[in-house]
Amino acid sequence: MPAQIPADSVGLVTPQTVTFPADLQLECGRSLPGYTLIYESYGALNKDHSNAILLCHALSGDHHAAGYHHMDDRKPGWWEHLLGPGKAMDTEQFFFVCANFIGSCKGSTGPASINPETGSPWGLDFPMVTVRDWVKTQADLADHLEIEQWAAVIGGSLGGMQVMQWSMDYPDRLRNAVVIAAAPKLTAQNIAFNEVCRQAIMTDPDFHNGRYYAHDTKPRRGLSLARMIGHITYLSDDAMRTKFGRDTRGGKAFSFGFDVDFEVESYLRYQGSSFVERFDANSYLYITKALDYFDPASAYGGNLAEAFARVQAAFLVVSFSSDWRFSPERSREIVQALYTCSRDVSYAEIEATHGHDSFLMPIPQYVAVLGTYLQRVAEEIGL
Repeated sequence: MPAQIPADSVGLVTPQTVTFPADLQLECGRSLPGYTLIYESYGALNKDHSNAILLCHALSGDHHAAGYHHMDDRKPGWWEHLLGPGKAMDTEQFFFVCANFIGSCKGSTGPASINPETGSPWGLDFPMVTVRDWVKTQADLADHLEIEQWAAVIGGSLGGMQVMQWSMDYPDRLRNAVVIAAAPKLTAQNIAFNEVCRQAIMTDPDFHNGRYYAHDTKPRRGLSLARMIGHITYLSDDAMRTKFGRDTRGGKAFSFGFDVDFEVESYLRYQGSSFVERFDANSYLYITKALDYFDPASAYGGNLAEAFARVQAAFLVVSFSSDWRFSPERSREIVQALYTCSRDVSYAEIEATHGHDSFLMPIPQYVAVLGTYLQRVAEEIGL
């Protein structure tokens, strides 16, 4: 917990909730009978509402991008290093909004929410949601906040996919698109990782076909294992070697059994067990499926440039050298497609050892690139 809140933090923040009562038509062909979004905002909206920036979170993220909810919080929001007064994402210039997407479990409507038709949690009766559905709900939120056009939409990983979808579906509603550590679609290997994680959850004896809420339990072992598998893919080999090497836990000799011997084993078990306490297993299933389904070029015969043809926003695309989950090659596919259709695009590949998680880190070159780009955005809109 902070002894005191740092001067460059957004400080104490209070989440806001908005409910949209109209049916939400989903890409899967089903609909939600209304839905709720929880979001946070940072900074002040200017008079003509031209300084608003939307932040899109990744798989296990949420609306809490920066600051603290309470003085006894163990840690701040997930982009605290980048978001705040005087930081790369400067709250003294811009008004930032971050919403938890539907299907998640952090306050927006999802599988753990009550199905109004049954009075019980949705569970696996919840309709399948996609990146396009999330963007549609974010557009509803923009209307609610009376924001006609975002100065920028920014996201990392799965958040970057939302940014691309925004630029395609609402080309006149964002001036800039910042895509960080993302890809235009998942590789077969990435889909395979997601499927192993889902199977770990769904084959847990406590899963109960997604109705574990009624049994007052949760698929702890499966969700913990899914998180362990996923976490391995977020780190690079160099990062794991530097952080853990082959160090034994507490420097002790081998147990010659199946208890924890190595520090990396202890770390992964902690990541798995802590994740179980803060995330819903059904939400993990739905979100990973949305990841798998994302492929905007599929409607254009696999031609990504044609998918970007209607885009009006200028782009900044950022990748990280050690990211093997969404490698720099995948970011360069995005850049090439935008270049092919003569769109304004800047690209930066950041030297980093942290793997896919680099987009969450305060890496100096990354901070400088993002800060410089957003300063240009501020100048363009006269801030």
